[in-house]
Amino acid sequence: MEAKIYNQKGVEAGKINLPAKVFAAKWRADLVHQVVEGMRSNKRAGTADTKDRGEVSGGGRKPWKQKGTGRARHGSTRSPIWVGGGVTHGPLAEKNYKRKVSKKMRAQALFSVLSRKMKDGEIIFIDTLALSEMKTKKALDVMKNIAKASGLKPFAGSKKARVLTALFGRNEKAEKSFRNLPQLEIIFLKNLNPMDALNHQYILIENPEEAVKFLEARG
Repeated sequence: MEAKIYNQKGVEAGKINLPAKVFAAKWRADLVHQVVEGMRSNKRAGTADTKDRGEVSGGGRKPWKQKGTGRARHGSTRSPIWVGGGVTHGPLAEKNYKRKVSKKMRAQALFSVLSRKMKDGEIIFIDTLALSEMKTKKALDVMKNIAKASGLKPFAGSKKARVLTALFGRNEKAEKSFRNLPQLEIIFLKNLNPMDALNHQYILIENPEEAVKFLEARG
């Protein structure tokens, strides 16, 4: 399997052979769902907490006598049916939302998502995103060139992050220039995961030769 590599001017700069296990894997919806739900669960802080009637302050005194008032009997103003009372069956901070997601499962799910996006023409390879100076206008020009050449659309009019841009290494000028574009989300290739890949329509991969070797080694 071959794919085109573009330069910053939107001109084809070469081709790259893609490993089948990464970009031509079988679509496994069950595995992808399991991994993504596990990742989402692991991101939960688990800090939501409510107090039951034994934890809220006050309520030690019986509000009125048991009989003779004509009102319903109550033993405490901190009962769950009172305003300011405890909460029944509310969330507790000690709940653990962690799920185990093995490295192999995560890698295979990523390969499945990448293969589906490759089949749909939603992965774009660019030789480099390094810029000579830190300037958002230059970053926007680069993306317009790539969009015109690769069929990435619509780009300029979108205000939500639709392109996941995977940088191979640190590049301060590129990071600070491209991150100002609302259509892009910048990550490093080593952090590429199935959840982020599914949350964006397109994936832009920099330095494809080294990036493909790195991805292949993950499996």
